[in-house]
Amino acid sequence: MSISRKKFIKITAGTTAAGLFSPLSYGNGLKGKNPDELPNMTADAKPISKEERGKRITKAQQLLAENQLEALILDCGSSLLYFTGISWWPSERPMLAIIPVNGEISYVCPAFEEGRLKEMITIGNKIYTWEEDESPYERVLEALESAGIRSGKIAMEESLRFFILDGIRKAAPDFEYVGDPVTKSCRLIKSDAEIALMQKATNITMEAIKTGISQLREGMSQHDVSGIIASAHGRMGAVHDFALVCFAQASASPHGSILPQELKKGDIVLFDCGCRVHGYSSDVSRTIVFGAKPTKRQLEIWNLEKKAQAAGFAAVKLGATCESVDAASRKVITDAGFGPGYQLPGLPHRTGHGIGMDGHEWGYIVKGNKQELQPGMCFSIEPTIAIPGEFGVRLEDCVYMTEEGPKWFSQPSPDIERPFG
Repeated sequence: MSISRKKFIKITAGTTAAGLFSPLSYGNGLKGKNPDELPNMTADAKPISKEERGKRITKAQQLLAENQLEALILDCGSSLLYFTGISWWPSERPMLAIIPVNGEISYVCPAFEEGRLKEMITIGNKIYTWEEDESPYERVLEALESAGIRSGKIAMEESLRFFILDGIRKAAPDFEYVGDPVTKSCRLIKSDAEIALMQKATNITMEAIKTGISQLREGMSQHDVSGIIASAHGRMGAVHDFALVCFAQASASPHGSILPQELKKGDIVLFDCGCRVHGYSSDVSRTIVFGAKPTKRQLEIWNLEKKAQAAGFAAVKLGATCESVDAASRKVITDAGFGPGYQLPGLPHRTGHGIGMDGHEWGYIVKGNKQELQPGMCFSIEPTIAIPGEFGVRLEDCVYMTEEGPKWFSQPSPDIERPFG
């Protein structure tokens, strides 16, 4: 059955077509819930508390002192949200937070936005405002001096935009401006509350992919399927982040293709999806064969991918390096005659990435990263096998480190016909 884009949009807006969204199997026995009946799964999700954010700032100040730094300046983005709970659009008008090595966090804000900022602030109450014809960078200097900081090194959070650094540097040339050794060290290690939110997001994404698989029909486009998953994320109470869906040859491109795709029986279908709950991310990939038994070639490559993912997980031990996990997964694939290195056909990218508030963050599972694995680190294991002109297979599940070793956020697929066990 071919499904037009126009009809798909109408259905996901709330109109149910008889049979289209019924919990039917996609050909291998998997059944999913009717998308209209998906429950909200976030009612019991607890956001990060004010007390935890306060502890984060205390830790940041300890790290500032250890690194002989006077302050950390935060631009809008996930690190500002991490420390303050404030989500702010990064416009051309700087709104900054300043964490001094001693004392209270302060903010630099456009004067006409002061009221809105006050509504959001839960930590600190010092706000330095600037009018449209004034320099925000002079206010940064004022905030530093008010904290007793008149010289020394100032850390600039790594995603801070260059025009802001340049403006601060010109307004306060007596300081030395350096990279940020603080934010990564704080955010790399997740608390129990952070892991609980990531687990919730993962659970929701697993259900969303199940729903997407159960609704596969011949003639659908990759966008049709992505839309079903996006709708499922929203119905379950999460913020939809992404839903990459690739059919057949397009699955050999790790991040998909812009070319139109039409689903046919026997196609490999690769899903790579994620959402956020209270700012914390999930990332799960599954690969199936649609509507038919897998061919010998599909089964061999899928099983090789599973073996590579399992080898990566087996290498995950406290004190082991990030690069050792990549090496373990990659060896399975190269021993089978693919690669070597990043050459195709084979594994064209790192084996994994850190995950937390950002879908990709520190803790990259890649050659050369000698970061040792510690309790609280969270990262993916996803050694894609890409065969241009044929298909690709990716199995991606994320792990979190405990004092006893690694634990999965999502249980890996047992076999090609049971993507969820």
